[in-house]
Amino acid sequence: MGFVKTFKPMKISKIKLYLTAGFVSFYSICSWAQDNSPVLMNVAGKSVTKAEFENIYHKNSPKDKVQDENSLKEYLELFINFKLKVKEAEDLGLDTTAAFKNELEGYRKQLAQPYLTDTEANERLIKEAYDRLKREIRAAHILIKCDQNALPKDTLAAYNKAIDLRKRILKGEAFDKLAKQYSDDPSAKDNGGDLGYFTGLQMVYPFETACYNTKVGEVSTPVRTRFGYHIIKVSDSRESQGQVQVAHIMVKMPKPATKEDSANVKAKINEIYSKVKSGENFAELAAQFSDDKGSSRKGGELPYFGPGKMVFEFEQASFSLKNKGDYSEPVLTAFGWHIIKLLDRKPIATYDELKAELKNKIAKDSRSSKSKESLIARVKKQNGYTENLKARDEFYNVVDSSFFSGKWTIEKASKLNKELISIGTQKYTQSDFAKFIEKNQSKTDKTPTQSLVNNLFRQYSDQIVVAYEELLLPNKYLDYKLLLNEYRDGILLFELTDRKVWSAAVKDTLGLNAFYEKNKNNYLWDDRVEARIYKCKDKVIADKAKKMIGNKKKNYSNDDLLKELNKDSQLNIQIEAAKYLKGENDLIDKMDWAPGTMKELTQDNQVILIYIDKLLKKETKTLSEAKGLVTSDYQNYLEKQWIESLRSKYTVNVNQEILKTVK
Repeated sequence: MGFVKTFKPMKISKIKLYLTAGFVSFYSICSWAQDNSPVLMNVAGKSVTKAEFENIYHKNSPKDKVQDENSLKEYLELFINFKLKVKEAEDLGLDTTAAFKNELEGYRKQLAQPYLTDTEANERLIKEAYDRLKREIRAAHILIKCDQNALPKDTLAAYNKAIDLRKRILKGEAFDKLAKQYSDDPSAKDNGGDLGYFTGLQMVYPFETACYNTKVGEVSTPVRTRFGYHIIKVSDSRESQGQVQVAHIMVKMPKPATKEDSANVKAKINEIYSKVKSGENFAELAAQFSDDKGSSRKGGELPYFGPGKMVFEFEQASFSLKNKGDYSEPVLTAFGWHIIKLLDRKPIATYDELKAELKNKIAKDSRSSKSKESLIARVKKQNGYTENLKARDEFYNVVDSSFFSGKWTIEKASKLNKELISIGTQKYTQSDFAKFIEKNQSKTDKTPTQSLVNNLFRQYSDQIVVAYEELLLPNKYLDYKLLLNEYRDGILLFELTDRKVWSAAVKDTLGLNAFYEKNKNNYLWDDRVEARIYKCKDKVIADKAKKMIGNKKKNYSNDDLLKELNKDSQLNIQIEAAKYLKGENDLIDKMDWAPGTMKELTQDNQVILIYIDKLLKKETKTLSEAKGLVTSDYQNYLEKQWIESLRSKYTVNVNQEILKTVK
């Protein structure tokens, strides 16, 4: 269904190295990365330990499959092939290219993230977010803008303005009137500061926290966010709406749509809406007319969904329906027109069901800084972090206005070379900080120098502390070390396999054609039929259609039928003409596949005419018709040849006694 937000994963290779999943669970295993495991095999001169093999084997073996000696040996062969390809990539120098190094560094940063967080702080944030999701708040606010890096006097002025407004509200002045007059939020001019209902993870964290900590009817003290100071009035608090289940009838909008197309589609949905209002069965109308084929067979029924799962207009209309059985007026989305019927509601999911989703959202939210701050404090304490703030303050005199035009250079700090930061065995000087400043110049920020230097130093310090912890990860966590190596090998495997197999098969048109000619008897069409299906509003329309279809003199086309019979209604007749295989269409399957025959039947309050044009016997598919399958088979052929050459080129030795001990 196009209007449902979905994604489609990409399969990378035959060996199931799920390089984008599974590493989060390893965070809880805080074993030091000392791989004392025995050597299981030697592939092309490189040793592979039992621990490395078991790590990948267990991760990629289906949990519901019984693991026996045969399945282990089968996987072992795949693993050896994998390692041989990686060795070939190394021999070709693919691991020395800038592209490889940059890609691996990007993945290394991603893999390190689960290890660079304070788990206890993170758990508290997840639980807090879930508790807030269980309630929806309605609040209004007055915003007094104040830049995060404003001078103390400007910050104080904004704060005092907010305080004065709050005093006026507490004395009885109308909140909405003051919001329209004084708020720096442009929407306040129209809504008096009213933000409507919202729930956790929809507002910036400090604002959200203030809303949930303010009682209904009360006005908060000034709350600071990156936008400035807010005065918040909470007007209501209610339980979460949870999830809804709806059915819908959709009339798809053509892409691109002309004015005539838009008018016809709107006319069609309005006709259907009239039928719904007159009491006709919603499910039957969905089966007859909905262009969402995935749901029309089920009377338009969709799975349960909560906020953020559907396009905005569809979601808004669905949640506005109050009672089961209520239906909406036609709703326009980017996909077409919908009529939506409420089937059911259910409360918010349990904490365990939502935990993973909340964890991902929090990682992208400003509140994640709380976890990061906790981690940084811990790493500093564990590794003897020290900083020389007097040395930092010397930058107040060397960072000038040239910073804001992107022209500040480290030469301006050439006389500064004192030690600035120490952590573990690492030392950082004023010169290192100067390089950071030069690299992070801003052409728009007008932050005062003292605040600017302090902010840059805090960023620099945090970066150093996190980077130091990253350096320790391979020595602290064996799982991280093994997974990083998986990614390294996976990148090399992908690059070389693309050269040798995937892209090679696509580019080698002569080889592909030769492979097809040699194996084309493997690519046959089953019996097919050319047929037409006419879905008619009633018997009168069906009879008119039959008469036009049978008129051999005028030889009416399908477009002629649509134009003639849909003059007064877009619902009178719908036509589908195609080639069908057995099992592709229930209506076609009910027919005797005899050319020139027509059958009339009634289904879903419609009269349906089915006309068989031509019977297509089994025949060889052309290369263009079988291109995808032929290309896939050709790639498998190329890969098989490649593996045979690698097996003859490199030596492989497996310690069978160690293999017997693999779990």
